This record gives sequence, structure tokens and C-alpha cells, in this order.
Amino acid sequence: MGNGGVGVRDLSSWEVVVLYGGIGPERAVSIESGKAVEVSLKKHPRLKVRACCLDTPELPDGLGSSHQIVFPMLHGAFGEDGTLQNLLSERGISFVGSGAEASALCMHKFRTIERVKGLGIACADSIAFSGDSVPLADAVIEQLGESLVLKPSDSGSSHGLKMIDNRSSLGVALSQIDSGNWMIEQRLWGRELSIGLLGNEPLEIVEIQTDRAAFDYYAKYESSETQRICPADLPSAIALTIAEQAQAIFVACGCCDCARIDFILVEDQPYFLEVNTIPGMSEHSLLPLSARARGIDFDALILKMLTLAMDRSEALNPID
Repeated sequence: MGNGGVGVRDLSSWEVVVLYGGIGPERAVSIESGKAVEVSLKKHPRLKVRACCLDTPELPDGLGSSHQIVFPMLHGAFGEDGTLQNLLSERGISFVGSGAEASALCMHKFRTIERVKGLGIACADSIAFSGDSVPLADAVIEQLGESLVLKPSDSGSSHGLKMIDNRSSLGVALSQIDSGNWMIEQRLWGRELSIGLLGNEPLEIVEIQTDRAAFDYYAKYESSETQRICPADLPSAIALTIAEQAQAIFVACGCCDCARIDFILVEDQPYFLEVNTIPGMSEHSLLPLSARARGIDFDALILKMLTLAMDRSEALNPID
């Protein structure tokens, strides 16, 4: 595989601290991603690499040097919702990926949808609510119909996602909610698509095919039946539209270095689903596949993400 045009630079002045693990339901995925990043970075003999598996929502000891850069591979709460990014920024610690504001925005799916709608990009109709203000099933159906998707508005890897087919199943699902932030979307039937971005440049589009009702956690990480087709077999005009929309979303949300943006294609109309600011880097993950189809192998992808963050850090705080 190629290196995707990643140039050679001096890495010897930096220590990279890879953070993974975390406190949420996506811990196992985070550990797998973090270890893959650690192994990749350690292939550069002049680069100092330290990995920390976190068990609490706190920064590890030994952070604070201007010669350090954090590579977060923490999915979900603390790592992906802006909390970690805010803590690092307050200490003046450089890191790979989007900043606190963009991370918090993209972690909250409903807020992201509102931002994306402002770009004129199609999104499924939806409502948001919290555990202390759960809507009545009849009111939801009147607004959105009976074919629905219920999911946490601030969790990734499809944890908590439920498909709703009728009023009875909606009523049962709503009665079980007593906390957290949630959203209900009108269910769309179409082709599940995902596109990676490196810098703000779109990579290839991946199509996900599964025999399950949704691309849920099992389909993503455990099912051997899930197919990931890259590049997706799409008319060039539709592929271009998705790439242009993904790029516009990346910029509008303030993302940095990388992201993965998911769509569903209904006939010839793409609908935006969500932005992932810390995409998975496991063997099942879509961003590495999206990059590989553009001639960027896994090691080159990780190095490019790192050097983008290094360039940004050095522009703000030149290293002596």
C-alpha cells in the first residue's frame, strides 16, 4: 500500500501519548482502536510513544510538556464529547482531532442535525427529548409516523439504538427511558453509506450491507455477515454530491484532522445521519477502509492525522 502522499518530517522532538479505554459502553472498541494506533506509531523509531488505558474520566499523570501531543482514541463520554479536549486545551496540551466545541457539537446528534439542516442538506425529521420529559407515543407518531429510530443523542457505535415499527413498541421503549438525552427519527429505508475525511479532504465512500434491521453495535463489531463495500457502487454524480456535502459538514461543524460522516441514500437522495469526530481504528472500522481505497494505508493514515495536528500545534506554539 502507498503512503498517500505523506511527507517525511522530523518526529524526534515529539512524544505522542495515545489515550484509549474510557468509562462508557464503547470501551472495548476504544481499546482495540487505541492499541492499533499505538502499534502503528511505534513503527517510527525516532518517535517517542506512550499509551495509557484510562479507567476514570481523568487525564493521566505526566502530561503538560510542549513537546507532547495526545492522540485520543476514546469513544463516547469524556473522550469524544469535548470534555477531554477542553481539559487538554486548558493545560495547553496539543492533541489530534477536533477541538472541544466541535467535539461537543458532533457528539450531540440532534444539535448536529440542526447545524447540517442550515446548510440545506437533507436530514430525516426528528425530535429530541431528555429522560425527564419523555414525549407521549401518540404525539410522536402524529409528527413522525410509526416507522421510527430511537437512539441516545449523545452516544456512538449505535449503542442503545432501537427500531420502532408500531405504537405498541414505541410506547414500551419510551416507558423504559428515565434519564439521558434521546432522539427519535423518522426511519428511512435505503443504502447505508459512510465517508471518511482526512484534513478536510473526502476519501472514498463505503457502503455497509447487513441482514440486520440496522447497522447496530452487533452488525458493526461482531457479525461476520456485515459487508463493507469500498468504493461504493454509486453513480458519479451521487458520489460527488455526498463528498461535497461531507466536506461542507466537516467545515461547518469545525472539525479538524479527520472525521467519518454517515449518510443513508434513499433512491437518489442522500440524507445526513451523523458525524464521528473520533472514528474507530479497529480492523472493523470504516475510516481506514475509506482511506485504503484512496491508496492511504493504515500507517500512513495515522501518521497523516498526527502530522496535521503537529503542524497546527507548531503554527500556534513554535517548538524551540
